[in-house]
Amino acid sequence: MTIPSLLLIAIDLVAAVILSVALYYRRHRRRDLVVAFLGVNVGVLAVASVLGTAEVALGLGLGLFGVLSIIRLRSSEISQREVAYYFAALAMGLMAGLPTTDIAPVTALIALILAVLWIADHPQLMARSRHQIVRVDRAEPDEDRLRALIGERLGGTVTSLTVQELDLVNDTTLVDVRFRTDAASHVADAPRPVGALR
Repeated sequence: MTIPSLLLIAIDLVAAVILSVALYYRRHRRRDLVVAFLGVNVGVLAVASVLGTAEVALGLGLGLFGVLSIIRLRSSEISQREVAYYFAALAMGLMAGLPTTDIAPVTALIALILAVLWIADHPQLMARSRHQIVRVDRAEPDEDRLRALIGERLGGTVTSLTVQELDLVNDTTLVDVRFRTDAASHVADAPRPVGALR
């Protein structure tokens, strides 16, 4: 291995720790995904380092993205935020693992990925926006009434709702709600629990 390759591996490992621990774990506290992000990053880095010496660099990159996206779709459900972290870890490992003699552009791109995720996933960015799955303890087909009821119970303005299940036997309604908390009741990083509404 060349000196630039070794430097890029070191830069990637530091960036992967920053991504998974300093950014993700510090904000979301899911230890299992820290392991997943580090594993994806180091695994892609290793594969790209070994196979990147052959004339397969472009196909390798596209293939890895395809395979890992299939694995993601067949694994346990994760949020779109976590998908972004997965692909950031994958992209950093891929960039650092491919052969290059100029480490400056790769380092700049890795720093850009970290900066974008730090900003986009910052708790204060759109902090009043919330998403909740709510079960209402009555079968309510009227969306306007549901909007008013849920908005009152959640203490905010409902911006979007989708009725997922209208159960006439058990007299309940399952609703996917997106809402904005009122300024008076807003507390950053304090999501409300899912529960039944009367």
